[in-house]
Amino acid sequence: MNKPLNFILIGRSGSGKGTQAKLLMKHFGNLFYISTGDLFRNLSKTGSDTAKRVEKILKAGGLPFDDLATTLWMYEIAHKVKEDQGILLDGAPRRSNEAKNLDGFLEFLERKESTFNLLFDISREEAFNRLSKRRICEKCGRLIPWVGEFKELKVCDKCGGKLFTRPDDTPEAIKSRLDFYDEKVAKAVEYYETQNRLIRINGEQSIENVYNDILKEIK
Repeated sequence: MNKPLNFILIGRSGSGKGTQAKLLMKHFGNLFYISTGDLFRNLSKTGSDTAKRVEKILKAGGLPFDDLATTLWMYEIAHKVKEDQGILLDGAPRRSNEAKNLDGFLEFLERKESTFNLLFDISREEAFNRLSKRRICEKCGRLIPWVGEFKELKVCDKCGGKLFTRPDDTPEAIKSRLDFYDEKVAKAVEYYETQNRLIRINGEQSIENVYNDILKEIK
């Protein structure tokens, strides 16, 4: 049996990873979605010692120590992904050692060769602008990006709920996340580049054009 396609989505916060992840999920149908950010946010609600420390770090716009992210998404994959399912990992790896660990795990699963590493390339300035203006629905939790026609929305386009700024999208927290990308994530990007296994997508286009570029690259 041919291994299903897998997708690793990398990019600055606000680069549109989550939006493109939803489009890929709809297109391919049988993908298991993993968001490192969601895993951390869910962990922060459990009330454990680790959760309280993670919550404090997230509010400051930081990221917990290296191996915790690896542990969380490896657990998800090991316990939940079926043989005929593809993996869609949104927002990881964020460090070069995570990229190496992920490669090793995918190789163990015989999925490395069927995995596309996609970088949504946007400038730091564009990322800050998007993050400081994006909103979330109070009712259904839908994240409304600050791009294209979404800029004009006054209420949620799905349920009509009230829109508000996400609590962790303060200027200080945004700057911290963007600093982390420049200091750490860029090294994971470099790791894939040196192996000629990175696909760069211009993330400053419309949502539709970004998605069309993805489909062209993966053929």
